[in-house]
Amino acid sequence: MKKAALQVATVFGAFTFLGVANATEIRTPLVPLPSIDDFTNGDGWGFGLGLAVEYETAYEGSDEYEFEADPAGGVQWRTGENIFFWAGEAVGWRTLVKDSWLFQTSIGYEEGREESDSEDGRLDGLGESDSGVAVLLEARYALTNDWRYFLDGRVSAGEIGTLGIFGAGTCLVCQADGTGWEVGAAVTFHDSKLANRDFGVTTQQYIDSGLPETDVDSGYRSTGVNVSYRNYLGQNWQIFGEALYEAFGSDVSDSPITRNDYEAEIGVGFIYVF
Repeated sequence: MKKAALQVATVFGAFTFLGVANATEIRTPLVPLPSIDDFTNGDGWGFGLGLAVEYETAYEGSDEYEFEADPAGGVQWRTGENIFFWAGEAVGWRTLVKDSWLFQTSIGYEEGREESDSEDGRLDGLGESDSGVAVLLEARYALTNDWRYFLDGRVSAGEIGTLGIFGAGTCLVCQADGTGWEVGAAVTFHDSKLANRDFGVTTQQYIDSGLPETDVDSGYRSTGVNVSYRNYLGQNWQIFGEALYEAFGSDVSDSPITRNDYEAEIGVGFIYVF
């Protein structure tokens, strides 16, 4: 994993140089952060279409890894300091307030876990976990005028439970057009409904799977670090990437569903901005 991360970082570094050399237009995103995509250039519509490939765990707590390809991009409409967007299975709105507060809300569909997600049969007898609609609320606060340092808080709540994420980040070698590197760290909390959806084993699941019956309490879930990257190749093409490492708390690590006390993923993709 370390070798792969180094190779991707090397490729990203080369593309950073190419992007700076070939860019012919300076775009003006809502906030200059690589983790916040903005396909607009001032007021009006913005469209992005591309593909992302991720190497990630097969399910929460798994030690099985797989490649997955997903569409990337979205449709956005900007007016002043507001962007309305549709990306994947989510629609939402984000706004910039007094140049230092970024608020975002969205509603999307969260897919559940299936027994077939484990090719090694480690989910056999557990059935499918719940899927459902979730509402995301997020706030970021800039500690400096250029958003080089910021605080971040997110809460996702819905039919499958509630997840809270609280952290901080810094933008490294970032440009005004929203390109560069971003590094963040966060702690995550969940309620008992979400905890048991992902890591619990009910009495019926114990009978069907043979795994010990497990009830996971609400509270601390994990601590993680993430790296985001975005850059333009010429005027319209973007390259982006993300790497994530998450260390689980003891309650999650002790679950019979959890095969590792951590999980990690890395992804890279391209988007054509119309």
